[in-house]
Amino acid sequence: MPVLFSALLPPGDVVEAVAAALGETGDGLRWEPPERWHVTLAYYGPDDVGTRAAWLGERLAGRGCVDVRLEKAATFPGVLWLTVAGTELTPLAHAAGAGAEPRPYRAHLTLARFPREEPGLAARWTEKLAGFTSRRWQAAEVVLMTSEREPGGPRYSVARVFELNRD
Repeated sequence: MPVLFSALLPPGDVVEAVAAALGETGDGLRWEPPERWHVTLAYYGPDDVGTRAAWLGERLAGRGCVDVRLEKAATFPGVLWLTVAGTELTPLAHAAGAGAEPRPYRAHLTLARFPREEPGLAARWTEKLAGFTSRRWQAAEVVLMTSEREPGGPRYSVARVFELNRD
């Protein structure tokens, strides 16, 4: 059974802007490649795609598009990420099931991982990206993603797409 999560995918020009702001990466961090960048709404774990898609479709029915913008970098223990500006995303994430997770929802886009015992590895990047702001875009769809373990890191695939209302 595949591991599932719901997410928003940033548009190509936003991905390019983030990559340009990062420039040359390294510094002992394990960088997520741009093709895996996403803003998670909710994590479901191992689940049946059809069952979860039906559930998610019901939860997202009638929901409107949300404005999204990526901003400065921050860290969780072991994770370097970009902040998602505004509060519009939280109600959508809760509709998608984020409230069922043990920790509070914090919209973000993961850039890299590093050993928890070495938080200083990310300091240069939080400083470098302190002034970063992407353009604002309207997220018009939520994707249900599958995640499969592979030697170079997880492989994500879009299992279903849910259109949001453009009203």
